Amino acid sequence: MSEARHDWSKEEILAIYNKPMMELLYEAATVHRVHHDPNTVQVSTLLSIKTGGCPEDCGYCPQAARYHTDIEGNDLMKVSHVKAQALRAKASGSSRVCMGAAWRNVKDGPEFDQVLEMVRTINKLDMEVCCTLGMLTENQAKRLAEAGLYAYNHNLDTSEDYYKDVISTRAFEDRLETIDNVRKSNVTVCSGGIIGMGEEVEDRAGMLVALASLNPQPESVPINALVAVEGTPMAEMEPVSIWDMIRMVATTRIVMPETQVRLSAGRTEMSREGQAMCFFAGANSIFAGDKLLTTPNPDVNEDMAMFKLLGLNPQKPFVKVAQPTTTEAVDSELVPLGEKPKWTRPEHKIERNEIAKNNKKLVE
Repeated sequence: MSEARHDWSKEEILAIYNKPMMELLYEAATVHRVHHDPNTVQVSTLLSIKTGGCPEDCGYCPQAARYHTDIEGNDLMKVSHVKAQALRAKASGSSRVCMGAAWRNVKDGPEFDQVLEMVRTINKLDMEVCCTLGMLTENQAKRLAEAGLYAYNHNLDTSEDYYKDVISTRAFEDRLETIDNVRKSNVTVCSGGIIGMGEEVEDRAGMLVALASLNPQPESVPINALVAVEGTPMAEMEPVSIWDMIRMVATTRIVMPETQVRLSAGRTEMSREGQAMCFFAGANSIFAGDKLLTTPNPDVNEDMAMFKLLGLNPQKPFVKVAQPTTTEAVDSELVPLGEKPKWTRPEHKIERNEIAKNNKKLVE
């Protein structure tokens, strides 16, 4: 059974990414079935609790104050409004609410206290709570943990080499420091990136090297396709190919086998067939709702119809890894094409029967 490695080289990851598509899909799907239930996908709702006016210059982001976009800014939401949105999300099948605020960094004071109250409120609804608020100190991470925060999102966005072509107001090391501060609390880490920003394939591999090198690896890795927004420096970027998304999801799954791979921004441009391929390749989380902070997203009813079509089930809250519950996953342990998995061989009959018994107990 494959285990998480922290010593991947860029060359190794590139070799995986560039495999023939059918071979890449086979390997990724095999790893996925060993570590996860292939028919379970987490549904999360992303809520912008404070929109626009950010002092950063992220080239992809319509919330930067310096860009002229059609984004309508708003002050920090009231706790009652956030609770209402969370209840609506829960009723639609979401098990996690992710709250995003367009801040460069968290500042102690009334607004942060209000966010802490939002976290406490959603936590009482038996839902996972995630925040993405910018840079965070160790003390702030601990306060969020005490309030009941389940996850903190802080994306690396791209490789360290390409980072300066995307952002100049914050260093790559700043992002790693925030992740380190989160790790000092009991909050899980959500960190991924965006493809389609003009980067090379080597940069995609470099980003995965940085994420996989973290020990422990992030519990969640969002893979976003750039949504080009008029008024931002990346407005004229061509949409990324669905095949690039499938390759990126598959490679992420192989490199970080226990991580939840999140199929994030850009799904409005993906067909159901394309998304199904991403799920097959190892994606096991989506964001639901008509918006991802400020960019379009498929309607939740469309997503539920897709789940029904594909036989997918929404993941329940507070499940760190949706483990497989049948011996099928064990049988799928990675082996060369044409060779039987070791668990099907006679000498492993006892172990196989024990696993079947244990899985039966889990289901009961």
